[in-house]
Amino acid sequence: MSFTAQHHQDLPPEEVVTFYDRESGARGIIALHSTTLGPAAGGCRLWRYPDHHTATLDALRLAEGMALKNALAELPFGGGKAVICLPDGPFDRAALFRTFGRQVAALKGRYVTAEDVGTSVTDMSEVATQTRHVAGLPAKGAQPGGDPSPWTALGVMQAMQVAVSHRLGAELSDVTVAVQGLGHVGYALCELLHEAGAKLVVAEPRSEVAARAADRFGAMVMSSRALLSARVDVLAPCALGGVLNARSVAELKASVVCGAANNQLVDDGMAERLAERDVLYAPDFLVNAGGIVNVAGEYLGWRKPEVRRRVLAIGARMKTVLAQAERAGLTPHHAARGIAHDRIAQSPRVQAEAA
Repeated sequence: MSFTAQHHQDLPPEEVVTFYDRESGARGIIALHSTTLGPAAGGCRLWRYPDHHTATLDALRLAEGMALKNALAELPFGGGKAVICLPDGPFDRAALFRTFGRQVAALKGRYVTAEDVGTSVTDMSEVATQTRHVAGLPAKGAQPGGDPSPWTALGVMQAMQVAVSHRLGAELSDVTVAVQGLGHVGYALCELLHEAGAKLVVAEPRSEVAARAADRFGAMVMSSRALLSARVDVLAPCALGGVLNARSVAELKASVVCGAANNQLVDDGMAERLAERDVLYAPDFLVNAGGIVNVAGEYLGWRKPEVRRRVLAIGARMKTVLAQAERAGLTPHHAARGIAHDRIAQSPRVQAEAA
């Protein structure tokens, strides 16, 4: 790898905060991977984890992904992430998120939170009663805010157009796209793809949501397992991470993988395996940056047109990464990592520390 900051991916996180509050049942981790470019920014995930170790690993990997994502998107933020373990029994949701808000406040601006899987605008409003270092709150007038999912979907769409043109020489209206996961982002992506004329195949465990997609978009419904080996042009993972492993990559029939899920590769070696199979993998931390761009705009006081301009630029960034990958003989995944690490390495703070 020819990039100067190639080894930054091996750096440990700057700080890991573990918290537990008996009264509210809030138990979780806040991982600050990097604050080199600014406060560590990344959403809060509420999920059922089998144990504390698994939750911590998820927080650490997601935080590193946010560091790459924010650097590549040229945002003045480092990377961080919070995960809260979903309590086993009944719990006071508002109290849980107020407890989390106090944990964010204790970091004194080093971490900025927002929605992620399992959390909502309402949850972030509770966090906001305890700290100002939160975004994803109800939008006000011309200011960005609210659910960032539509912006994430729009960014995925821009990257997918470039990837399909590059790999297949086609338009979205010419291809079949398999969307795995119809949460807020996946469903919004289907809306955009349907408007563009793409044929859709979907997988979603909630049968009523899958049926709605079949009716609204004329989509074919499959199981998640079958979807991964379906004869489609594009696979768009929009659920949880780790979907691209040795088995699924070997069975993959799509020519392009471009979706919204974080950490789609079970490990970086899958990028090479995909390239060996002539599959163009659009790096997830490049593709799905639309949501954090909206969060940044809300937190920093941008107007909606500026957010839209930056989200639409994800397509141009995808072109840049593909060109760099070809010049350097790298996979797009490794080329994108290199560009992100170089931006971190060239920050004034790192330059000052090296002087």
